[in-house]
Amino acid sequence: MARRVLMPIYQYGNPQLRVFRTNFFMKMVRPGKELPEDTVQFRVSMEMTKFDVKNYLQKIYNVSVAEVRTRIQYGSNKKKNHLNQHLKKPDYKVAYVQLAQGQTFTFPNLFPEKETKEEDPESLEAFERMFRENEEQRKKGDTRRGNMNEWFNL
Repeated sequence: MARRVLMPIYQYGNPQLRVFRTNFFMKMVRPGKELPEDTVQFRVSMEMTKFDVKNYLQKIYNVSVAEVRTRIQYGSNKKKNHLNQHLKKPDYKVAYVQLAQGQTFTFPNLFPEKETKEEDPESLEAFERMFRENEEQRKKGDTRRGNMNEWFNL
């Protein structure tokens, strides 16, 4: 039977080349409200502190950080059905990182809108598009009546 040999974590002697990986995660998110140009929003692990966030960005990504603000976003807790079953979304921590003076960040536009070329109003494509729009509007019905059927009149 073969015996497994475990290597020691620490070896005597200098210098030693070791790489330490963090157990944390950081995810850059697009903010819901408009932030200043020098502020970036991250969703981070609950165990991370302000100092961990700052060191993480400075050491791994070489980003100069002026200030870090964190807050805990509590997940929603709502009743799921008539059996009093509750659905709780997990809590998470949000970090707002303010970059050093003179640095700005703009969130990249991953899905740019395609340029629309102007159509000739008398072309067949323009007529078909107008026809489809009119049909969709006609099928919607009267918005003042809610979800009531057309055949149901008072």
